[in-house]
Amino acid sequence: MTCPVTGAGAPVPLSGPRFATEPTQLYREMRRDHGPVAPVLLDGDIPAWLVLGYRELHQVTGDPVLYSRDSELWNQWPNIPADWPLLPMIGHRQPSILYTVGERHTQRAAMIAHALEAVDPFELKAHAEQFADELIDRFCGKGSTEIVAEYAMLLPVRVLARIYGFSDEQGPGLVTAMNDMIDGRERALAGQQHLGGSMMRLIADKHTEPGQDVASYMLETQLAEDGSGFTDEEIAQDLMVMMAAGHQPTADWIGNSLRLMLTDDRFAASLFGGRHSVAEAMNEVLWEDTPTQNVAGRWASRDTQLGGRRINSGDLLLLGLAAANADPQVRTDGSALTGGNSAHFSFGHGEHRCPFPAQEVAEVIARTGIEVLLDRLPDLDLAVRADALTRRPSPWLRGLTDLPVSFTPTPTSAFGDSR
Repeated sequence: MTCPVTGAGAPVPLSGPRFATEPTQLYREMRRDHGPVAPVLLDGDIPAWLVLGYRELHQVTGDPVLYSRDSELWNQWPNIPADWPLLPMIGHRQPSILYTVGERHTQRAAMIAHALEAVDPFELKAHAEQFADELIDRFCGKGSTEIVAEYAMLLPVRVLARIYGFSDEQGPGLVTAMNDMIDGRERALAGQQHLGGSMMRLIADKHTEPGQDVASYMLETQLAEDGSGFTDEEIAQDLMVMMAAGHQPTADWIGNSLRLMLTDDRFAASLFGGRHSVAEAMNEVLWEDTPTQNVAGRWASRDTQLGGRRINSGDLLLLGLAAANADPQVRTDGSALTGGNSAHFSFGHGEHRCPFPAQEVAEVIARTGIEVLLDRLPDLDLAVRADALTRRPSPWLRGLTDLPVSFTPTPTSAFGDSR
């Protein structure tokens, strides 16, 4: 096997409990031992680089020619088995926007932005409020619940499924498929296949009966007179990317923000209806506890140097978003950022960053979900010690396994009719 990290010190396995239990300390140690670019090993001892430094990550994401999104450049493909569990996260010959470069990427990004911009923001908020109320009605009379499984993990996909054009009944199956795919374990490929099949069926349905939804807006690009239209497969692939990127990180954004508000005295005093504190908590999470820790990735198009390391042509560079957000070279005082500073990497950077309309959709869903919950259950309190909370064992996405809470039982809302 060709190893891009020969001579760089012992590579760090990109797995294990420390990514869930103490990632900040782990990234600090990796930076101390390896500098801003660290050698790592993926499942099956596949070598890669993890970009830890803020400046280095800015450099990588800002140069799409040298650090390409084209995964076909990877020099490790001969060593990747067909059942490799990370294939859904590092696509091979996948015709989605994630791995498209150049002018075609620009066209596809414009298509997605156009479709998402067509979503009425007031309708989006109303959908989020309705589904939030429906979910809360399931447990509001009990006096306790588990927020992650019963609320945060269900809300984003239900809203996204509706604005994309799915029926409400299809939401739960999409949640299961996406969670399996994103976890990157034995069910990953099955989850990817379920999601892909669902998207192709949605596209077929919208050809027959288009509506005021994202899938139908995207299909309009097939009528482009200049020949730049997109195939059904391309649109389905991009819908998959949008659904996966829009659901799980948003669910974790809700969970991580609520954890902060329920465990930090700076936010506890304003839980009773305080709107500003919700926005501050959400922004602080994007800096300190970002749902997306690491992203795969970029591929070097030629031999180069980065952060004192020799990067070979075809090497995979993983984007260490969480590590870069905490880089002591740019966060010299180490204080929490709760104001309007949005120079974090949580939505990426450069031409492959999360599109601004997609960011706005995620923020509306997350903020509405938190606000409705706190409106309905104003004395919401953590039901366990803060140090008893655990994280999913993933180096990619950082979210809670559960968030048990207690509250005074309240009546249902009749699905938001009283709102």
